[in-house]
Formats: sequence, C-alpha cells, structure tokens
Amino acid sequence: MTRDRTNEERLRDDLKYYFMSPCEKYRARRQKPWKLGVQILKIVMITAQLVLFGLSNQLVVSYKEENLISFKSLFLKGYTGSDEDDYSLAVYSQEDVYDSLFYVMDQFAQLSKLSVSPVTYADVEGNLVPLGVCKELYRRTDTQTPREGLQIDSQMEKECLSLDPKSMGSWRKDNASFFRIEFYRLVNIDVTFQLKAINLQTIRSNSLPDCYTFAVTITFDNQCHSGKVKIYLDINTLTRECRNWKITGTAHKNTHYHLAFDAFVIAVCLTSAVLCTRSIVLALRLRQRCSRFFLEEYDLRMCDEDKQEFLNGWYVLIIISDVLTLVGSILKMEIQSKSLTSYDVCSIFLGTSTLMVWVGVIRYLGYFEKYNVLVLTMKAAFPKVLRFCCCAGMIYLGYTFCGWIVLGPYHDKFEDLGRVAECLFSLVNGDDMFATFAELQGRNMLVWVFSRVYLYSFISLFIYMVLSLFIAIITDSYETIKNCQRNGFPMTDLQHFLKERKDSPFPEPRAEDHGLSCPALCCCRRYPASNLCHQDPEERFLLVEVGPLVACEIKLAVQRNADTPCSVLITEGCWEKPFIFVWNGFGDKQTNAEDCRAVSFSRDSIQTNTLRPRVRWKMVALFSSLHICTLAVAQAGDSDVRRCRR
Repeated sequence: MTRDRTNEERLRDDLKYYFMSPCEKYRARRQKPWKLGVQILKIVMITAQLVLFGLSNQLVVSYKEENLISFKSLFLKGYTGSDEDDYSLAVYSQEDVYDSLFYVMDQFAQLSKLSVSPVTYADVEGNLVPLGVCKELYRRTDTQTPREGLQIDSQMEKECLSLDPKSMGSWRKDNASFFRIEFYRLVNIDVTFQLKAINLQTIRSNSLPDCYTFAVTITFDNQCHSGKVKIYLDINTLTRECRNWKITGTAHKNTHYHLAFDAFVIAVCLTSAVLCTRSIVLALRLRQRCSRFFLEEYDLRMCDEDKQEFLNGWYVLIIISDVLTLVGSILKMEIQSKSLTSYDVCSIFLGTSTLMVWVGVIRYLGYFEKYNVLVLTMKAAFPKVLRFCCCAGMIYLGYTFCGWIVLGPYHDKFEDLGRVAECLFSLVNGDDMFATFAELQGRNMLVWVFSRVYLYSFISLFIYMVLSLFIAIITDSYETIKNCQRNGFPMTDLQHFLKERKDSPFPEPRAEDHGLSCPALCCCRRYPASNLCHQDPEERFLLVEVGPLVACEIKLAVQRNADTPCSVLITEGCWEKPFIFVWNGFGDKQTNAEDCRAVSFSRDSIQTNTLRPRVRWKMVALFSSLHICTLAVAQAGDSDVRRCRR
C-alpha cells in the first residue's frame, strides 16, 4: 500500500511539474529554462536573417521590374509607360503593325547606342544568341481569294526567321518576302531575343553583384481578328554566374559573414528542434504512464481531452518552423554563394517560418490569464466557424459562378473565376462598391438589371446576415471564455487527480453544490453515487437531466435484492424516456418502461433502438446493503449532466 501511495505521489509530482511554466519549473527544481532561452535567441536571429534577406530580395525584384519597364520603352513604339489592361499597347492598322514590328528590329540592332544600362547581347560559348521572328498563320487553301469569300483551313502553320545581331544592317532587304503578311490568315507574331546584364546596386550593400540573362518575348496577338492587334512584352529572368568580372573591396568578405550567420541560425534551429522533440517524447511516455496508472488503480480510462493535454501543439509548431528555417537558410546560403537563384522559394520558406516563430510567442503569453483570451477564443470558436464557413461557402460559390457567366463578358472584375471570387470578397469587406456598380452603366439593359439584383442581394446577404452571424459566433465564444475565467473552467479527471487529497482519486463534492458539470470535451467521466440526488425510498424515483454537450458515466445507487424497480428518468431537452432497473443478480435480463421498446440488459452493454441513446452498465462495487452500478449514456452527439434533483 505504501509503495502504491509512493508511486501515486511521484506520478502526481511529475504531472504537476510537466504542466508548470518555465519560471515555475525553475523555482520548483532550479532547472534552467533552456528551451525558452533558445526560442528567444531563435526569434532574434531569424528576424534578423529575414530582414537581411528581405533587403536583398527587394533589390532583386526592383531591378527586374525596372528592366521590364525599360525594355518596353526601348522596343515598343508608342509606349507611354503604362499598360492597357493586361497588354502593353494595341495597334489598329497594317501600317502600325509593320511600323511596330520593324521598330523592334531597329532598336535591337542599335541597342548598344540606346540603352543607358550595362545591357548587351547574350551569348552561348562565345556565339551571340540570334533574334528570332516567328509568325503563326492559318494554312492557305488553293482556292482562297481574300476578296471573294474566305475559305479557312483550321490547321496552323508556322514560319520562323533568325537574325544574327552582327548582320542586322540589311535584315529588311534580305527578308522582304518574309515580312509580307497576309493579315486575314495571321494569328500572332512572336519576336524573341536574349540580353544579359549585371546588377551593380548590390555592391552598395557589400554583396556580390548578380548577373542576369533576360529572355524577351514580344507578341503581336491577332487571334480575335477584330481589327485590334494587342502587343505584349514579357521577360523571363535567369540569374547566372558572373564571368570575367573582378570586384574589389569588402563585398567578398561580407558574403562570408552572411554565410557564417546563416550557419549559426541552422545550428540554433537544430538545437530547438531536438529539444522540442525530446519534450514530446517525454510527454508521451508520461501520458502512457499516467494512463496505465489510472487503469490499474481506478479502473478508469483517460478521456481524449486528458490525452491531448500531453501533446503540446506549440512544440509541433516550433518543430515545423525549425524545419522551414533550415531549408530556407540552406537556400539562402546557396543564393549568397551564387549557386542558386530561387529567391521566391527561399522567401516563402523564411517568411512562413518567421510567421510561425512569432505566433509561437503566444505560448509563453498564455501562461498569463489576461493574455490567453485570444488563443482560448480561437480554440473554442474554430469548430463552429468552420461549420459556418462550409455553409456560407456554398452560397459564395453559387454567386461566384453566377457572376462569372453573366457579368464576365461585360465587367473586368468578373472575367474569370479567380477575379470574381476576389471581387466578391472585396465587396464583403466594403471595398470599391461604387466602382463595381458604375462600371456596368450603359450596358445591355437586361444585364444591367440583373447586375443590380445580383450585387444588391449579395451585399445585403453577406454583409448584413452572414458577416454579422460570423462575428456573433466569435463573440459568443469570447463571452463563454470570459465567464469561465470568472467562474472557473470545468475540470477534467486529470486536473482532479492533480488537486485532490492523497487518499482519494477524486475530490469530495461540496454540500453547497447544486449540480454536476461535465467538460465539453470529456466523454468518460465517473461520479460517485453521493454526487447524485438520493432516491426517495417511497417513490424510488431519480431524475437526471442529460444536456447536449457530452456523454458522462453516472454511478447510481440501487438497493440490493430490491423487489420494487428503481426508476430513472433521463431527460434530453424536451425528450423523456424512463428506464426501470430491476435487480435480479449478475447479468440477468431487465426491462425498460412500458412506453419504450424492450431492451436486453446484459452485464456489459445494452443495444438500444435508434430513438434512444446507447446505454451500458456494469457492477463496480458492493457496500453493505447497496450495490453501485454504472449507467453510461453514450450517444452520437455531445451531452452533459446538467443537474440532479430529488
């Protein structure tokens, strides 16, 4: 017995120590909070690393965007500095098409005299990459005459021409036949060439410069054959190793410092991941030990809520952020050494890891009651919000598809499904409502009327109803958390075990208690018979109210060898079903109330019909003239023992 008590107290001490904060652990056993120190150091270092990489990435992105604008200004005739919709500009006559096409050739031929940036022709193993011109046309038919009705062959044919940058002086005279274009057959013309450049602005930040190869594509789009030829200019940027460049100064040395800093960040993240993994393993061992103790000593299985207390989600979040930081740091080191060019991929890894690291700070704020409201509210509201969003999402998708098919041809914001979803989400948040309405002015009258009904109904439904209900769900969860903070949170079996006195696995009920409560997530609670109301010896009747939160196990006191049935009325909302228990010994059959179907009672379980909850009972103890049996009300929903009265 003494050994069992010693094991129980040792387990209780270990459990209490596990759920302590880092400061409480230090005061209890003088154990230094190594994980806390590592997390603080990691936050500082990862944030610094992110800032350094962000500044470098900003230079790269701005350099690419500025080169795109300069190329449009150099090679597109009549470009004003701003695009028209999703294309750069448009032309409407054959002469303008020829002028724009020849303008590209002429500008490319005299590039070295025009550009103010260090841009030159790209080369492969010393050979300049030629300029390519390809025109795609419908196939010509033998009987086709453009003035006597067209006979179109849907098959495409493609004709291409390559021009060496060194011999661009006579390109027009040598290829006059190629540039005689039959516009009724023309689908598009593509002009492609490659240029190389070096980004010297990184030298100012004491970093090695980046060398780039720009693959430029200029497209004359005539697919619609509407008399409007759209001109696009796109570039594909490739970072390459700089050759035949000599940089003097501190740039080389500064790169080594960055690499050393990234290596230290990797070491810190590895340490953090190892410590958190170790904590998770120890917690799982403690849970297994606690579960085995409860089962052996009290014949009690730990409920899911108690088991989840041992799996710290914050540790999982930290491990994921450490892995992302490791990958991002390795990519950053490769970029610093000019062996890799995936700036966007690296920024995603580093940005996501930094987000998770800063979110993880909430874990330590959660040790203070006043700072834990946000996390508790999100945890309580998330299931409700998720179910609500599933229903609202169906309505949202309906409006998305409807707006796309009806308004898409007439409104820029409804041209494709992605833009429709973004536009509707902006409307829910109150953005640019008037602009959305005004753009449909002067359209087809039927479409105009439909657009008004569509927009007014969507805005009214989602702003005044859906959004208000969404906020109300979160507000309700917040009020629930505030009430629990004032009146105390429901305690689980594990928490009872940690706070009880040494000679009892559960706390004795207080005389002033008027009822019982069961946590909303615990489904295997047991209560002593004294916690329920005593039966009237004359009426032999007991009333138990079962609410809609969780199913709980209730211990009922039944007189031994009783000749008169003991009746229990289980109330679930407005639904009532009386159960009558007649004690005839171990495993004997019993019957329920006369207004219910007959149910077979065995020692271990009862299978009821679908209209009533599943009931099971078993013999647990024998005290003088009373038998203690267990009645478990287990159903597909959640339920809770609200209160018990005579």
